[in-house]
Amino acid sequence: MNLTRLAPIAFLLLPSAAHAQILGFTPAHATHETAVEEKFKSIPTPDEEHRQHRIFTQEPHVAGSKRNNELAEYIRDEWKKQGLEDVIIREYDVYGTNPKSASLEMLAPTHYQAVLREAPLPGDDDSKNPAISGAWLGMSISGDVTAPLVYAHSGNPEDYDLLRKNGISVKGKIVLVRYSNPYSYRGFKALTAQREGAAAMLVYSDPEEDGYKKGKVDPDGPWGPEYKIQRGAITYDFMVPGDPTTPGWPSVPGAKHIPIEDAISAPKIMAMPLSWHDAKPLLENLDGPIAPDSWQGALGFPYHLGSDKEKVHLKIEMQNGLQPYYVVEARIRGAELPDEWVVLGNHRDAWVFGGVDPSSGTASMMEFTRALGELKQQGMRPRRTLVICSWDGEEVGLTGSTEWGEQFADELRAKAVAYINVDEATSGPNFHGQAVASLAPMLVETSRTLKDPSGKSLYEAWKATAAKEKEEGHQSSQMNDSGVADGQLADTRIGSGSDHTVFLNFVGMPVIGLQFDGDYGVYHSAYDDFYWMNHFGDPGYKYHTLMSQLWGVTALRLANADLLPFDFATYANNIRQFVRDLANQNKSVILSEVAAPRSEVAAPRSEAATQLKDPYLPCATCGSSGNSENHHLDLIPVSDAIDNFEAAGKTLNESLSKKLSAGPLDPQLAATLNHGMMQVERNWLNPEGIPGRPWFKHILYGARFTYAHLELPGLTEAVEAHDWPTAKQQAEILERALATNTKLLSQLNTALTEK
Repeated sequence: MNLTRLAPIAFLLLPSAAHAQILGFTPAHATHETAVEEKFKSIPTPDEEHRQHRIFTQEPHVAGSKRNNELAEYIRDEWKKQGLEDVIIREYDVYGTNPKSASLEMLAPTHYQAVLREAPLPGDDDSKNPAISGAWLGMSISGDVTAPLVYAHSGNPEDYDLLRKNGISVKGKIVLVRYSNPYSYRGFKALTAQREGAAAMLVYSDPEEDGYKKGKVDPDGPWGPEYKIQRGAITYDFMVPGDPTTPGWPSVPGAKHIPIEDAISAPKIMAMPLSWHDAKPLLENLDGPIAPDSWQGALGFPYHLGSDKEKVHLKIEMQNGLQPYYVVEARIRGAELPDEWVVLGNHRDAWVFGGVDPSSGTASMMEFTRALGELKQQGMRPRRTLVICSWDGEEVGLTGSTEWGEQFADELRAKAVAYINVDEATSGPNFHGQAVASLAPMLVETSRTLKDPSGKSLYEAWKATAAKEKEEGHQSSQMNDSGVADGQLADTRIGSGSDHTVFLNFVGMPVIGLQFDGDYGVYHSAYDDFYWMNHFGDPGYKYHTLMSQLWGVTALRLANADLLPFDFATYANNIRQFVRDLANQNKSVILSEVAAPRSEVAAPRSEAATQLKDPYLPCATCGSSGNSENHHLDLIPVSDAIDNFEAAGKTLNESLSKKLSAGPLDPQLAATLNHGMMQVERNWLNPEGIPGRPWFKHILYGARFTYAHLELPGLTEAVEAHDWPTAKQQAEILERALATNTKLLSQLNTALTEK
């Protein structure tokens, strides 16, 4: 398939593309698709985006709350009015989390009573809402402890190593850590503190990262003010997402639940977030060794590590237990292929108002569903079924989507084409598209057909953002005359932290993620609200509208394609880069008969040198085989298998392109090809899962405990642990999966050439 082809609609913006086609469409159907997309894009409006956004940000609506459940009913009713079909609310009885009370005070060397609340801001009436919660972290345990305080920087394993070098143990103490760069998920910080024997963890936002050191703060700018509290959950969902008490099966009413004490994703530590207003007196009164330069912040005094002289009293009372979460589901049934599904979703629950996260995405969802409903009423029903879901409990542990995905896993594996996720629609003008590599060319092509509010095409704006970020990050990459190669635009390194996780890592569906972002310092706080969006995030709601258009057009292309627009040659090249990165970062990995010098092997986008490793995975053989100098992992067979997969992918691309160009397709042949291509992603699943985390079954994509992307997860973690028997086993699993998919692509190509 010719990957440089542009959609016919692009002639409106790009005259040179006047005779181009759309990936996956015959010429005649591409012309029809262009007309459908033009009609669809004309429907969403900024005024309606604004109206919907206000509805969803009017009150706090944390998972399990009365308001969040009311919003589920509102979405159900709106979708019925819009003409969507099979609208239903599904209940899941999950282990939820809510705060009852909390207090924090420093007892020595001075007394300080923490505020634990966010002060109202001038001009922002919502910040005065009495329903705003105080400081709390989802899935914290209850407790009452008085103990010494230790400053542990980012709360990552290497930070505790440094404390030990300074003679400081945190066992039985309260650790004060900070949200920081490189980002590590607060749940990983909690697990690390728990493993170190800490009695509790406090986590705060230093103005170095997201406050006044970055620029003007809310209400005068987008950055976090003095009293900003970043709430969040500490669930160990990097082990098992979803309800901790139903690991691997859905929490439908009447389901079996294991005791919470036996749940590996349930924390066993007290934890609470702080504003820098409350963290400052604690840090300012710490004695002991001075912290390293890299541990210092922007509070205007030297940070110390602490001594046993400082005493802090922390009391947390939580209300954790089973409660109902509600997923709203709707469809537009496919006119020709109703049993092939394109799934779309956004989560509804927010820590407070959720101005950006997630209500910008929810508003965009409501506008694209309105547009889809209008198309249906005008007789323009998609060929395949669109399934749209409003998830609940994402913020707690990716809960609603995980339970839904587990419930319908078998049906999804049989019917699903892809999942398109929008968590936050926008916090600014910079587009970031994420996709499994087989769908990356399709996403780039789609971006050419939409107009960015800057006046450029979305494609041009995306390239400008990518070029700027490459320059700022000093990352090497293959550049073209416009700054960034098309093949480098879509992020194909997919971690966790949002609702795509169950679909990619458990079900085996291709996924796409869409987001606009910008300067955003009020994440998960009460200040992430309607005021912030209207003054800093997206005044005028133009990017909300563009997201509705992009989300819908991307879905329509997958739903209406004659032949699904997968590019497996691109996927093969991406896998090759994953393997090269692994070899480049581990001297014990042999990749070729004549290995290239390490400096010549580029690793664009991997950020591998800065990624935190996962230190808590089991390794049965590390003790006896941990000396990497005496072991080598031969990945030459894997490399050869990638070459074969790529060759089969290129051949299939060419055959598909010729068949599409020739005009109408035989329906039986199209069904064979499409079902075969849908199976490729499923074939990357290992039913036994990756070692130590069997819920995660994808052998190409995973996530570190920090949520960061982790490619070839089972293989990479074994290599990093110097567990060579497991690494060899994981390499063989990868080789077999490549061979299986190579054979599948060859069979599809044979089916094409025989007709």
